[in-house]
Amino acid sequence: NKAQEQDKKVVVAGCVPQAQPRMDYLKGLSIIGVQQIDRVVEVVDEAVKGHSVRLLGQKKDNGKRLGGARLDLPKIRKNPLIEIISINTGCLNACTYCKTKHARGDLASYPVEELVERARQSFQEGVCEIWLTSEDTGAYGKDIGTDLPTLLWRLVEEIPEGAMLRLGMTNPPYILEHLEEMSKILNHPRVYAFLHVPVQSASDSVLMDMKREYCADDFRRVADFLKDKVPGITIATDIICGFPGETDADFQETCDLVKEYRFPSLFINQFYPRPGTPAAKMTQVPAQVKKQRTKELSTLFHSYNPYHHKIGETQLVLVTEESFDSQYYVAHNKYYEQVLVPKRSEFKGKMIEVEIFEAGKHFLKGRPLDGSEVFTPSIAEPLQQGEVSGLSQVTYSIRLCLCLLCQLLLEPQR
Repeated sequence: NKAQEQDKKVVVAGCVPQAQPRMDYLKGLSIIGVQQIDRVVEVVDEAVKGHSVRLLGQKKDNGKRLGGARLDLPKIRKNPLIEIISINTGCLNACTYCKTKHARGDLASYPVEELVERARQSFQEGVCEIWLTSEDTGAYGKDIGTDLPTLLWRLVEEIPEGAMLRLGMTNPPYILEHLEEMSKILNHPRVYAFLHVPVQSASDSVLMDMKREYCADDFRRVADFLKDKVPGITIATDIICGFPGETDADFQETCDLVKEYRFPSLFINQFYPRPGTPAAKMTQVPAQVKKQRTKELSTLFHSYNPYHHKIGETQLVLVTEESFDSQYYVAHNKYYEQVLVPKRSEFKGKMIEVEIFEAGKHFLKGRPLDGSEVFTPSIAEPLQQGEVSGLSQVTYSIRLCLCLLCQLLLEPQR
């Protein structure tokens, strides 16, 4: 609304407009669906001309639904040191509160070789850190006859010394069957010992109403096994406060889980009924109760410091970002804990050895050790912000021309 008041053109993208394109606030606006990202230039062009375009179709090949956009589309990274690769779209679950499934549909995984090639090319372009993302990384490959460990072992072969791989979110049911292999992968020196496993609630009755397809003990099995086999691992989780039907006893079970595991990273969400979802039709917990539970859980989370015992440790960290206040560079240690280091240009994209001298709720501060070697990833010299190597610039230009040419050939009427 604000953009339109300023006479700006608006294009809306994402899961919500894909799932509910007829909402009043979307009338007259251009919309691009979650599987149409490769046509974003076309949509923007039409919107600038004052036309309303809606591209919401599901891509299919011989009747089979395909995944998202091609992996080899040209891109400009927000951070030239980090490559974000989506390994699959959609999911196998049908959580009663979720809107994403409405938009992205069932699981569709990218082939292993395409993902490996994307990673290989990224490292050649100066990237030193890769993030794997999806609605559920643990479910990867179930639709194409493979699995997540198979993909990860192939990717590990491509990670140069001095670079790192970070796994994305995985739901408990699909990681349970791969715990042994996942522990080996997470112990690999070029893979962060970090896993995001959303529990959402520690009450089995609430989990059943959510249709999460696991119980609280399943989550504990995942957490306990990995904590035992991967010493120091960071397990992040999500919790929804005030899901329909949640009682005080249900909520207390969730609080007890947080007290038990003292998660260093905890995403707390107050339940919001997404229109069109089954949970929106259930009997709702009063707004004041939801607010109070969210506040109580937040207070519990902030009552402990998960990093205080790390003061005095010597750690190897990979520097990839700048802090929000621009006072430090942000690095991560093996456990993907955030370590703030002095802002020296020679550190960017490198691994350095630091001594931890301070710990906050969400960060550590590291002092570079005198005489320690600054380690550069072995594939390519990382690019500085705004720089593009000659090879990647040529590659980018060629790909962009080919994409535009294909579009013209496929749509001669334009």
